[in-house]
Amino acid sequence: MLLAKDISRGGVSRSAIANGGELNIPTISISSDSIPVHPMGVKPLGNQYFASGPTARQSLGSLGRLPDEMILQVLEHLDTQSLKDLGFTCRFLYAFCELDELWKALFLETSSEPLVWKGSWKGTHLKAPSGWRARIDCSKVFSDVIHRPFACAHVALEKYSSGIPEVNQITRFEQLSYDAFAQSWSGKPFILTDCIQRWPVYNDWSIQELNRGYSNIEFRAEAVDWPFSVYHQYMSNNDDESPLYLFDKGFAEKMNIQIGHGKDAAYGPPECFGPDLFELLGEERPAHRWLIIGPERSGSTFHKDPNATSAWNAVLEGSKYWIMFPPTAQVPGVYVSEDSSEVTSPLSIAEWLLEFHAEARALRGCVEGVCKAGEILHVPSGWWHLVVNLEAGIALTQNFVPKSHLADVLSFLRDKPDQVTGFKRDIESPYDLFVGRLKTHYPDFLDSALSELERRNQTKKRKWEEAVGSKTDDGNDGGGFSFGFGEEDEEIP
Repeated sequence: MLLAKDISRGGVSRSAIANGGELNIPTISISSDSIPVHPMGVKPLGNQYFASGPTARQSLGSLGRLPDEMILQVLEHLDTQSLKDLGFTCRFLYAFCELDELWKALFLETSSEPLVWKGSWKGTHLKAPSGWRARIDCSKVFSDVIHRPFACAHVALEKYSSGIPEVNQITRFEQLSYDAFAQSWSGKPFILTDCIQRWPVYNDWSIQELNRGYSNIEFRAEAVDWPFSVYHQYMSNNDDESPLYLFDKGFAEKMNIQIGHGKDAAYGPPECFGPDLFELLGEERPAHRWLIIGPERSGSTFHKDPNATSAWNAVLEGSKYWIMFPPTAQVPGVYVSEDSSEVTSPLSIAEWLLEFHAEARALRGCVEGVCKAGEILHVPSGWWHLVVNLEAGIALTQNFVPKSHLADVLSFLRDKPDQVTGFKRDIESPYDLFVGRLKTHYPDFLDSALSELERRNQTKKRKWEEAVGSKTDDGNDGGGFSFGFGEEDEEIP
C-alpha cells in the first residue's frame, strides 16, 4: 500500500503546516493503491526510518518502554476525563487519545439517552459542537496502531470486488424453478437477477424514504438502538473502520408491514426455495428474518449461518461483495476450535481483505460475486461467507430450512446442542421439538432425513475403521498412517 503523494521522507509537505503547528491537510483523492494523509499527520511505523530528527515517541519517558499495543490496552481502562487529560500531555499520547474506538467504547458504556450524531464517537460522547476538532500536528508520530485503522477505513473496496476469476464467479440466473433448486442448486451459491422486482418494498424503499417515513422508529444496529434519523446521520458521516451495521429482527412489527404472498404483503420469500420447514415451529421459531442497512464498508466478517440453516439475501438498494467457501474449507485468517464451537476472525473486513484476500481467491472452492440492487443471493447451509457493502444500501435476509438440507439441520440440533442458538430458554430440546412437528406434518421428509443421517454415520464409521484398522499382510501394524481423504471421497459431515 502506498502513501499519498504529498508525504515526503517522514514529514508532511510544507504546504500542509500552518498557524503555529496546527495541521491544514489538503484534500487528496484515493486511488486503488494509495490512502490519504492521516488528518493529524500520523504515519506508519516503518516511515520513522526515513525521518530526520527526534520522533514524538521520545517524549513518553518511562511509558516509552511499552509497545504501542500495550499502551492502547492501558488507555482502554481510562474514564472520559482521564482520557481527555492524558491526551494533552504530549503529541504522541494526543494521537492515541484521539482514536475513535476508545471513545466509542466510552459512549456505549455510559450513554442511554437520545442523541445527535456529531461525526465522530468522541464528538458525540462529549456533545461537542458540530465541526469542532483540535488539529494538532502529529507528523512526528509513527505508529501502526494509530495509523492502521485510518488506512483500513480508506481501503478501496473495488480493488477486491473486481477482476474476479471466471472459475470463482457466483453463477447467475434470471430465475430458477423449485425443482432445479432442489435437485441441483440447494448446496451451491447463486444469484437471481429477476426475482424481487415485483416486491412492493423494492419500488417503495430507499434510504431517504425510510428516513422520511420511519425517522423516529428505533432499530437495532449492533450494540445500540437508535432512531433511524440518528442512524441515518451516522451512516452519512463517519470514518469508522467497521461501521455499525443496522441488523434488526423486529422490523416488520416496528414498520407495521406484512410478509408473505397475500395481496397486502410488502414482500414474500421467493418460491424457488420451496417450503421452509422451520415454519412448523411457529411462535417457537428462532429469529429468522432481518432488515439490513449500512454505509459503505459495513458488513459481516466470515461466519456460517446459525443452526445449519440456509439463507437468502435480497438487495433493495446499493451493492454487496460476497466471498464464500464450502463448509469444510479452511478459510485463511479464520480460526475454528476443534469442536467448531468457537470461530475467531481477529481481523476487521478491511484487514482481512488486505492480508488474506489474494491467498483466499486462489483457493479451490472460493466463489465470489457482487449482488446488486434488484438481485438476490442464496447462501447454502454451512457455507462460510464474508459480505461487505460497496456503497450505502438496504437488504432483506431470511434463514430457512429446505427439504434438501433437513438432514443437516437435524444433525446440528441433535449433535451440537451447545451450539444451537435463538430458541427460547424454556425449550429444553429444539431437536425433539422439531422432530415432533415433522412427525405430524411431514413424516416422509423426517424418515428420509433420518435415513440419510444413518447412512452418513455408517460411512464415517467405515472410513475410520479402514484408517485405523489396516494391517500389513503378515498381521503386524504397518507403522504410522496418514489420515486424509482424497478429493473423490465422500464428504464427512
